Parts: sequence; structure tokens; C-alpha cells
Amino acid sequence: MAEPQRGPAPRRFILLYALAWAGGSIAYTPFLSILLPVRVAGMAGSEAQVTWLAYLAFTGAIAASLGNILFGYLSDITRFRRGWVGLGMILSGGLLVLGGAARTLPEMIAAIAAWQLALNMMLAPLAAWAGDRVDDSHKGLLGGLLAFAPGMGALSGTLVTMPGLASPAMRLVLVALIVALCVAPVLLFGAAAQSPSVSAEPAAAPAGRRALLMRMWLARLAVQIAEAAMFAYLYFWFRSLDPEMDDNHTTRIFSAVLVLSAPAALLAGRWIDRSGRPMAPLVLCAALSAAGLLSMAAATTLPVAIAGYALFGLASGVFLALHAAQTLRVLPQPARRGRDLGLFNLTNTVPSLIMPWLTVLMVPLFGYAGLFVLLAGLAAAAAVLLAATRSEA
Repeated sequence: MAEPQRGPAPRRFILLYALAWAGGSIAYTPFLSILLPVRVAGMAGSEAQVTWLAYLAFTGAIAASLGNILFGYLSDITRFRRGWVGLGMILSGGLLVLGGAARTLPEMIAAIAAWQLALNMMLAPLAAWAGDRVDDSHKGLLGGLLAFAPGMGALSGTLVTMPGLASPAMRLVLVALIVALCVAPVLLFGAAAQSPSVSAEPAAAPAGRRALLMRMWLARLAVQIAEAAMFAYLYFWFRSLDPEMDDNHTTRIFSAVLVLSAPAALLAGRWIDRSGRPMAPLVLCAALSAAGLLSMAAATTLPVAIAGYALFGLASGVFLALHAAQTLRVLPQPARRGRDLGLFNLTNTVPSLIMPWLTVLMVPLFGYAGLFVLLAGLAAAAAVLLAATRSEA
């Protein structure tokens, strides 16, 4: 069923969409950043926990990559993004809760794969939905609002891990309920203000645009590899510096950094809309991310480590939100936006294929400091790549 075509989305839809995007972040942030590592640590023990987490991250990344491309493309064909988002929301929430019954590594791998497919049934059409309805003059605002999503994801982790609030199984139920509360409003009330307005035939991308897209793809991949390492191993790294650090303290730091990045991204996004210079903030943020990672590499005490992580987290959070919105601006084929965003989403999932094995190889030999130096080099490379796109964007 195709939805009727309408004009550019009003701000009401943009706000509802931003809340739904935050729900998407809540769907995976507390689980992958803290609930899953804590569970793995309890089941596998200190010696095997890194290996178990690597297998789970690898499997989940493959499922997420395939699912995002598939469901993005299906939403292009059906031209009914909202239905896919709603079905994915229901299935991913149910599978998240049911996955809590897994007791062995193979069971956990199967549960993660199924959950990631359902999650990307929701996320892929949701991402394309914004490209359908938000015009270029509001994409800076969109990027700024999207920056609130990681902070809300992290805050949800802080909430569900509050001591005495919920059992491990009930934490998963709470996450699923919060996601539904965030995503349902745009499904129920956003339809009158939105619908795909895609062209009938896809247009070929000029050679210059393809080169621009490739540099943007590589730059995001570089920063996302660093982000993925923090996402999965921040808890373990903090505990290596101070064994007294528990899961709730880690999520508080994670949440605070992401929450603070949102106003900065919103200001930067509005500046982009007014100045018409979308790449300048991205170059600056990539460079600051590299500086934060170098500070982390040099850290020997917990306060210095937290300060270095704060710089990295703030800069990378702004970078990723603004980059996501500007990607919608440069994609060349509106009729295949879901599919193309699925291919661009590989910058989010490929790092989860690379990062676990990179960590397994680097940390035993060079410690976390050596890993952070390597990641700083990647962030600096992203700044160089985007600096080269400024005249073309």
C-alpha cells in the first residue's frame, strides 16, 4: 500500500520523528552497552568475557547489516515505511524479552541474530522516512535533534540499572516498553503530516557525487570504529583502572556525555542551516575525537580517563548526528533511499565486525592505550577525508 504524496514535513513531524529516533537508540543502547556485557561477565567469567562479547558483536553486526539493507529496500518497494516501523518495533521488543532466557553462548548468538533482524526492520524504514519528508533547509535542525537520541538511550540504561529497581529479566521488559512509548507517537500521529514523496525512477549519481559519498562513508566508518570500541568495552576499561566501578556508575558517565553532546549538536545543526557549510563542524568534531582518544591513551587514573572520554564522547556524538542528517542530503536516488541508507548503515555495523577482533589482537599486546592510539589515527583520518569534501558538499 503506497502512502499519498505530500509536501515537506512540518516541525511537528520532525519532533515526533526525533522522539521515535530516540526510541530506536533506546532499543539497543542499554542492552548492548551495559546489560549484555554485565550478563556475559556473569556467565562467561573474566577470562572468556571478551571472547564471548566478540562472538556476539560479530553475529549481531552481520544480522544488522543484512536486515538494514533488506528492510530498507522492502520499504522502498512497498512505499509504506510506517507499517514496517510498527512491525519491527513489536517484534524487536518481544525478541529482546524472550532472548533473556538464553543460557549458553549458542543460544545467545541465535537470540542476538533474531533480535537484530527485527530491530533493523524498525530502524531501516525509520531512517529513510526522514529523507522522504525533511527538506535540505531543515536537515541541520534534524541532525541536531537526532543528537538527543544517544543521550536518551544512555539515560534509559541508567534508569533500568538503578539498584533495586528491576531484576535482570525485568530490565529487558522496561527497555521494550520505553521504546514503544517513544516510537508509537509518530506511528499514530505523524501519518497526517508525512508520507514518502519519492521519484518514480531512480537517477544515476554523477561521478563527483559518488566520490563525495565514498569519502563521507569512509569518514563515518573511521569514527564509528572508535565509537563501537567505547560502546562495547567502556565498562571493562573503566574497571581495569578502578575495580570499584560498577555498571550503574559507568552508565551515568556514558549518559552524561551523550546528553551534553545533544545541545552542542543542535547549535551546530542550526549553524549549518544558516551558513550552508555542512562539513566544517564535521571536520572539527573528528579532530576533537582524535584528541580525546589520545588523552584516553595517556590516562593512568580514573579522573583523567573520564575527562578524555568526555572529550571523545562529546565530539563523536555531535559528529555522528550531524553526519547522519547530511547523508540524507547527498544521497542521489530518492526512490531507493531505504536501500542506499542500508548500504550507508554498513558504517554502523561493519565496525562491530572489525572492532571485536581488533580489540582481541590489540589489548593483550599493547593494552587499551595502544588501542586508543590506533583509534585516534582513524578519527584524524576522518577529519582529513571530510576536509577534502568541503568544496563539493
